[in-house]
Amino acid sequence: MGPYRSCKTEMALVACLLMLSLQAFTQESVLDRPVRLPGASIKASRALGDITRLTGYLFTYDSQIINSNRTFSLPGEEMPVRAILDSVAGDPTVNYLVQGRHIILYRLTAMPEKPSPPADSLPVFVSVGGRIVDAETNEPLPFATIGISHRGRGTVTNFNGDFILRISEECLEDTLTVSYVGYVNRLLPVKSLPGNVMTITMDRDYIPIPEIIIRAQDPLLILRRTISSAASNYGTTPAILTGFYREGVYRKKEPQIYSEAVVRIYKSPYARSLQNDQIKVIRSRKIENLEAKDTLAVRLKAGLSATLSLDGMRHLFDFLDPQSFDTYEYHLRDIVTIDGETAYVISFKQKQWVTEPLMQGDIYINVDNYSVMLAEFEVNPLYVDQTGESFISRLPKDYSMKPEYVRYRTRYRNVDGRYYLSHVRGDLGFMARGRKKVFSSRFNIFFELAITEHRTDDVARFDHEELAPAYSIFSLTINGYDAGFWRDFDFLKPEEDLVEALDKLKIRLGEFND
Repeated sequence: MGPYRSCKTEMALVACLLMLSLQAFTQESVLDRPVRLPGASIKASRALGDITRLTGYLFTYDSQIINSNRTFSLPGEEMPVRAILDSVAGDPTVNYLVQGRHIILYRLTAMPEKPSPPADSLPVFVSVGGRIVDAETNEPLPFATIGISHRGRGTVTNFNGDFILRISEECLEDTLTVSYVGYVNRLLPVKSLPGNVMTITMDRDYIPIPEIIIRAQDPLLILRRTISSAASNYGTTPAILTGFYREGVYRKKEPQIYSEAVVRIYKSPYARSLQNDQIKVIRSRKIENLEAKDTLAVRLKAGLSATLSLDGMRHLFDFLDPQSFDTYEYHLRDIVTIDGETAYVISFKQKQWVTEPLMQGDIYINVDNYSVMLAEFEVNPLYVDQTGESFISRLPKDYSMKPEYVRYRTRYRNVDGRYYLSHVRGDLGFMARGRKKVFSSRFNIFFELAITEHRTDDVARFDHEELAPAYSIFSLTINGYDAGFWRDFDFLKPEEDLVEALDKLKIRLGEFND
């Protein structure tokens, strides 16, 4: 290394240290910054709002430890933010941590004591949870991705923006990453989360990209590069994924059938391989709200198989297949951030002369390595009725079913440079009508798979007798309800309306609130 390069390296190191020092100083100084709040008596919620207005910093905290209606007195003079927060909390065990433009208020919770031998080798888990919302509108963000940095553990939020993730002691010094399309990633120290149910706000990330730059890109060239990069992005070796699967059938907004399972998936290499994916059920249960008079019971066909087929980089999406390029129109419509990286947004729809039911939607492709990070698509609404009853079990002969919508979502997560299947969701809507019936019945069906853990060591294919009947009707393969279902497994927190509906059925749901 020459003296010039050595000098440049030293200068870069010095600059780096200066930036880190400046960042640490800035974060520390906001807590010590003097501000004046109006009035001698003030509510905690008003105080936090005024601090945000005066400093530009947002708050993340557990509403169970911060009472927003708490009223306290201030001396009417300038005070450090830290001192005001002491009055807001009214609890010396509440800690403050500054990250970016967010101030986190939390209480440290000790890990449970390890069990005595001979079970002391088992990991001890605690649950972390919260709600992910938009920082400006406070609207929940469904399907946000939550993961432990550099580890295979993770989950997604439900439609209410809620999540639960079980972590072991080895993760306490790690970082929780929260990501959502078009938003700045949130990074939270894991040790600030156990015992707290945080409302975590996300800031929008606007990328000013001139339209001329978007028009200059050829979407078909991007897609071809994406296909050729699949093996390097998604792995040439197999992996074992642990996931939570659920499916439900609603009739007139009331759940008829709800099934769920912890599953393991043998994920075959994304390189050219004759091996197929495998899936086995570790634990499962179902809840049925059917009466003897219900002659019309709709069940989803082959939900487990559908989730595997929606891994569109393993089983190439039709709209990504070069042989189908002539039947689709592609348009590069935007560039956004996702997982802290930049992605092309390519919209696609079938050409006008094509009259069979094809897909339309958006696919998000990393601008640097051409990995598909997210695909959101649906059967063209103009032709969705042609799909008939291909998604559901056989109906009584005097009933017909007309599809109203068929929508899908597939998400991948980047862990140390390799992309893993992260989340699959399908939503289907149908209208059922009997030949001699005046009124129709509306059915809404969903199926969902969230990958909660993955590993690449000691990977082996499953024995044939272990395999789940992936092409069968899943709910018919389950017997009974297991109240001790979860144990140490992660799961998707159910939506509030589902919990309310199941509660009406007098189902034990204590584990949902762990």
